[in-house]
Amino acid sequence: MSDRFATHDTFVIEKSYEAAPDRVFAAWSDAKAKSGWFTKADTFEFRVGGRETSRGGPPEGPIFTFEATYHEIVPGERIVYGYTLDMGEIRISASVVTVEFKPAGAGTQLIFTEQGAFLDGHDSPSAREHGTNVMLDTLGAQLRNAG
Repeated sequence: MSDRFATHDTFVIEKSYEAAPDRVFAAWSDAKAKSGWFTKADTFEFRVGGRETSRGGPPEGPIFTFEATYHEIVPGERIVYGYTLDMGEIRISASVVTVEFKPAGAGTQLIFTEQGAFLDGHDSPSAREHGTNVMLDTLGAQLRNAG
């Protein structure tokens, strides 16, 4: 008998930013800009087939490892990537993400869709959605401050 299970879920988060789509896209496609609102990458190959990896966590642990592969990039419009997230040596999730950048007046409507398999109860869709909301709010603050 196994205690292993997967919880599958999809969530969509929409954010409005007072910055042009090309500027919001650049916050995802430039390693330095992205490090202002996302964990600083150890590897950053922003191209189709390219990888992004990072490791980090609180001082008391655990270490989280993010490993992504870019599947589609349409400059200024869309990014599609798949990623896994590990906590120490434990794989806690595998996901596919689509990020869309839509013009909205002088700004951008960002649509973030994540389809995930959350593994063995180590993470949950609600926790991931909450963390993603916080991350996208941090992106918004960075865009405002860079004005």
